[in-house]
Amino acid sequence: MLAAAALILLLQDAPPADPNARLAECITLATNSPEQGEAAAMRWRGEGGGYRAGQCLGIALANQERWAAAAGAFEDAAREADAAKEPRAADYWAQAGNAWLAAGNAGKARAALDSALGTGTLLGPALGQAYLDRARARVASGDMEGARDDLDRAVSNAPGEPLAWLLSATLARRMNDPKRAKADIDQALRLAPDDASVQLEAGNVAVVLGDEPTARAAWARVIELAPGSPEANAARAALGQFGAER
Repeated sequence: MLAAAALILLLQDAPPADPNARLAECITLATNSPEQGEAAAMRWRGEGGGYRAGQCLGIALANQERWAAAAGAFEDAAREADAAKEPRAADYWAQAGNAWLAAGNAGKARAALDSALGTGTLLGPALGQAYLDRARARVASGDMEGARDDLDRAVSNAPGEPLAWLLSATLARRMNDPKRAKADIDQALRLAPDDASVQLEAGNVAVVLGDEPTARAAWARVIELAPGSPEANAARAALGQFGAER
């Protein structure tokens, strides 16, 4: 009986035989306890866990804000998935690109996102998010025309994503297209009226169009929504041009 009980305990402590079940378990740990998730993912990689273990490792590192290391883990997972002809490779390349953006490396982000989009397997919101992230990388490297094309694709594939509309409006304003900026910020406001960043840009667009009352109202709303934030500081500075103090 003692041997049987020991075997039951051993089986209970063993990782799931199904690799996808183990991945789900590992991601939960990487999300709730990133350091433990990192250790579990490293053990799994040592056992031949392949791209699934790499994905879990990337998530654990990202949740520790170790962005460059996370990007490298996602890229390793993507290469292994590519070799296995696994469709998830596109998702891993996209996650790598997002992590490189967080790390401040626009060049590596662009390369990873090119790989993600080049697979042709991303669809819908995931495709829109990849175009959005590549647009961010292009803006960071000064490629405004390329960013415009990517943002057009982003809002087409992810029309419910307020950040895509916000960045599209900001880019349009910077490229001296106030009509497009107004249309896009209106979409962002419809989707996320209580987002301080959206209200800040709404004020920026309004002032370009000569609509002082709308600009004042939008910037005042930023301060109400997020009084101690960088957005609120920017709104206060913007209101200063009208001689207003908040």
